Amino acid sequence: MSWTCRPKFCSKWATGESCLAACLLARRSVMKNHENTILCKATCGKETKQAKTEIKIYSFPKNPVISGYDSLKLGEENILRCEGSSVHPSEFLVVQWLYRDTVLQTYEGESERDAYSFPITFTPSNEDDGKAITCRASLSMEDIPADERTKETSVPLTVLSAPHNVKVSGMPAVLLGSSLTLTCEAEGKPKPAFTWTALKPDGRSVEMGKHQDLFMQHMSLSDAGTYQCDVSNDLGSQKASFSVVVQAPPMDTLIVASPQSTLKEGDSVSIFCNSSGVPVTHVELSRRVNGVKTEIISSGSAETSVTIDSVKLADSGLFMCEAFNDYGRQNSILNLTVKAHLLEVALQPDNEVVLEKGSSLILSCQASGCPQPKFSWKNLSKMPILRRLETDGFQSQLVFDLVELEDEGTYLCEVTCGSIKKSKQTEVKVFSFPTNPVVKNSGPSLVGEMMKLTCTAQEVFPANLFQILWMDGEREMHSETGSFSSGTINLTSVYSYRVNTEDQDKRITCKVLLEMRGVPTAQAVKTASTTLSVHYPPRATSITVSPLTELKEGESVSISCLSDSFPVGRTVLSRVMNGGQTELMTSYGLETLFTFPSVGLDDSGVYVCETSNMYGSHNDSVEITVKAPPRNTTVEILPSTDVQEGQNITICCRSVSFPPPTVVLSKLNSEKIVYSLDGVFLLINLTPNDTGLYQINVTNYLGYETEIFNISVMEKRVNPPLGWKDFLMPAMCLGVAAALLGVVVYVWRARKKGSYDFTKCNLSTV
Repeated sequence: MSWTCRPKFCSKWATGESCLAACLLARRSVMKNHENTILCKATCGKETKQAKTEIKIYSFPKNPVISGYDSLKLGEENILRCEGSSVHPSEFLVVQWLYRDTVLQTYEGESERDAYSFPITFTPSNEDDGKAITCRASLSMEDIPADERTKETSVPLTVLSAPHNVKVSGMPAVLLGSSLTLTCEAEGKPKPAFTWTALKPDGRSVEMGKHQDLFMQHMSLSDAGTYQCDVSNDLGSQKASFSVVVQAPPMDTLIVASPQSTLKEGDSVSIFCNSSGVPVTHVELSRRVNGVKTEIISSGSAETSVTIDSVKLADSGLFMCEAFNDYGRQNSILNLTVKAHLLEVALQPDNEVVLEKGSSLILSCQASGCPQPKFSWKNLSKMPILRRLETDGFQSQLVFDLVELEDEGTYLCEVTCGSIKKSKQTEVKVFSFPTNPVVKNSGPSLVGEMMKLTCTAQEVFPANLFQILWMDGEREMHSETGSFSSGTINLTSVYSYRVNTEDQDKRITCKVLLEMRGVPTAQAVKTASTTLSVHYPPRATSITVSPLTELKEGESVSISCLSDSFPVGRTVLSRVMNGGQTELMTSYGLETLFTFPSVGLDDSGVYVCETSNMYGSHNDSVEITVKAPPRNTTVEILPSTDVQEGQNITICCRSVSFPPPTVVLSKLNSEKIVYSLDGVFLLINLTPNDTGLYQINVTNYLGYETEIFNISVMEKRVNPPLGWKDFLMPAMCLGVAAALLGVVVYVWRARKKGSYDFTKCNLSTV
């Protein structure tokens, strides 16, 4: 088949020529017979060209259809079929059966067959029910769109079966009077029906219900037996049986004692155990002691018994008869009472005894209320008893001649009377505290240094109950407690103490306490003391004067030096005067005493008391002042008591006294009075009227002295020519002035000495 088309447009351009032609071939309904090769030929001018194409037709319109999947029989071969139609070209068809992602079978199509039907044989199991199976058809032809190449259908499998796996569940054994539920389970399709039947022992069958569950209340013994579950559907039936046991425990169980349940020690008794009402497998007679059951005898029948020929106190208690069968048990209880002899035991000393190592001890155990008691002794610390035992009738004694540490422990005296045992115990505690403690110190210590004190308590036990206290009077300074020891030890406490001067001769006590109950106070407390020796340099040095520091000449005075030092230092008493120091006395001791029987003015001054030892020195001072009334008063007149008119006279007064006196010059029979602070008077330009008696009065608050002298002034003669004598008076005046200056200096010095002695106021110095 070919189509020829004329060009619609042609044009020439340059040397070329072009034509455009179009041709369209269309079919509304394509059929298989339209498959062919199409040739298209085009002519443009003188040139002709052609092209061809091949037309292929396919048909794959529907998904495959699966049949036989909804009525499969369990365990049998079943045919499933996959069918389809209008497939072209059929030789390109591929059909696959798939189950659980596994290809079960593959078929390939044949040419010229546009319909297909491919079967598969399938034997289902229970697990296949509801699972999907797939038929997939593919047309393996090129140029077909990918989404049209494959068609598939999946369907769920329906597996039909007669009832199978039938089982009954429930309690195979139930208690009498309780309820019972039995459940019948089975597999099968279509859903099966259930029927319950009770199979009686006499061969009868009783229908119980048509439900999957069988429920019964208040089970009785007659309800025990076999129950059958019948399960059926259209394909068949099956049944299962279940046996039920109704449990009934023993009944009417009884225990009795003959002749009675209250006995005396040594009586005979029989105990009977019996159970009736329902069959039992066996009975058991037992005792309960402190909640623990102990079997005495058992029997495979419904009864048993036991006889005790001679009961003891230990046979008192609860006896139990217990019956058993396959469904339970039942018990009955008997309280058997056995009365004992009235045995009493006494132990002396009782409860506890505390004694010192090396002491003697007798533990005495006595029994009463028993004709023939038997004694035994035990040490609860499991140590063997190596002491002497003395037993006589109703008394047993454990004798300790010398108690040792190993004897410490709890001792038990046990008395047996028949089957009765009674005991008493006492605890023996041993201590060792033989001597007073020993206290030592490290020797003399300088103030501020540490002194080591050591206290040792020798051979003590038990060390952990000892306490060492360091006491300053009633004040506790330090304490220590001993540690555990298995034997006697020397317990030592070391205490370091920083000493002060106040600690000199202080007594420090080491008190050792044994804190054990029962130890007498006199034996529980022991002490020892030591006296502290503290070295220190001199301190608190003081000097005292008795009776006063201000004295009158001729009085007695005592100077005392006190100083505190250790060791005792050397004390020196000295006097400081005019920058120099004079040692008066040296001594060793706390006090130095120096006495002036009669003091003089020269004894005034500063007195120093200085104490020194190897660690240093210390001093104190005091000033003593000696006072005296004027005495030894002398008057010196310069140049003379006889002078010419117009001359000058210097009057020098000399006296010994302190405090400084007041010096007064007066002319007798005249009211004229002149005072002097330094005892020097200068009379200038005398006239004859100055002739007369003069008095010097030297006074302080302690007393006075007077001196009387006469001054004679001669009238002046007519002046002669100047000669050498005329030059003598000015020279003498200059001399007198120099002498006065010397007197003033001397008086100043005398005031510092505390006395006035104008011995230099004489003519030789003028």
